[in-house]
Amino acid sequence: MSPTAARELVVFFMPSGLQDSRLKSMRRVKTFIACAVIVLVNATMLIDANAQQSTRPLRPSPSEGMPVIPFMEGWYANDDGSVTVSFGYQNRNAEDVIIPLGENNRIEPAQFDGMQPEIYFPGRHTGVFAVTILASMRGDSIWWYVKTGNQEELKVPGNRSSDAYELDRNPLPLGSMQPLVWFENEERGSGPEGIVAEEIRTVTIDELLSLKFYTEDPSVRDFSNPLVSDSLDTRVIWYKHKGPGEVTFIEHADSPFMKTPARTTRVSRYPPAMPVAPSTITIPAGKGPARVMAKFSEPGDYMIRARVDNWAAPDSGGLFQCCWSNAYHRVRVTE
Repeated sequence: MSPTAARELVVFFMPSGLQDSRLKSMRRVKTFIACAVIVLVNATMLIDANAQQSTRPLRPSPSEGMPVIPFMEGWYANDDGSVTVSFGYQNRNAEDVIIPLGENNRIEPAQFDGMQPEIYFPGRHTGVFAVTILASMRGDSIWWYVKTGNQEELKVPGNRSSDAYELDRNPLPLGSMQPLVWFENEERGSGPEGIVAEEIRTVTIDELLSLKFYTEDPSVRDFSNPLVSDSLDTRVIWYKHKGPGEVTFIEHADSPFMKTPARTTRVSRYPPAMPVAPSTITIPAGKGPARVMAKFSEPGDYMIRARVDNWAAPDSGGLFQCCWSNAYHRVRVTE
């Protein structure tokens, strides 16, 4: 007789009380063993999860090695039937990323190529440039391609296929609108497409160049409203947009820089969006000239972008896709 059969026979001939006690004891042993197995399995899973923690997608993003992400912000319908498409980007790295124009930074069809930036600052930047699609091409799409280092190429379309992306230039509830911008003796513009200076300024390396444009805030406000009880200043931030070397901005005597920490957020409820640069000035009451001095480290062709916004208004802000305008200076630096 096997040992197992002998144990079952002993239990069978036991008095009923002893049988119940024996069976309960055996169940407790089985329960203990089952619990021990569950604890062991859970412990194994926990160890395995900790070992794989570094591969989980919800972990904090690294501060470097991330791709620059292009964005199509939306489109404006123009009176002549054309469409202006606004583009921006997000750089999740802690440092600037340089992607020269070319195969890794291009817009197709090629006739629309060239206004995209070559330097990408950390953070989320909206409406950095815009492209206008002619009325005869309204059904067509343009594509912006960006490839960061060895990362996968990213692309974003620009078209008017969805009404959900339509933007407008109408006043906001408290009257905020896109500031007007212009260069001396040139036409006025506004919005992400802004204006591009007709003149190409020429300067030598390490020579200071004075840059200036004019702006006026056309917003119509009800000053009896306590939210906007006085005229609001606008803000101008100067950025390098394209070019082979470093650009250093120095405050002009008539346009001192704001005492704002470099690349911080204007509105604390939106971190870390809309970083600003240290080269920031204010335009009193939103009307007047904006000036800065610039110095270039290498010869070549550059483009400087000045963004003027009225985001001090409670109904305005970059994440609302209103209200700012771009002014682009063209500079040629020689030896």
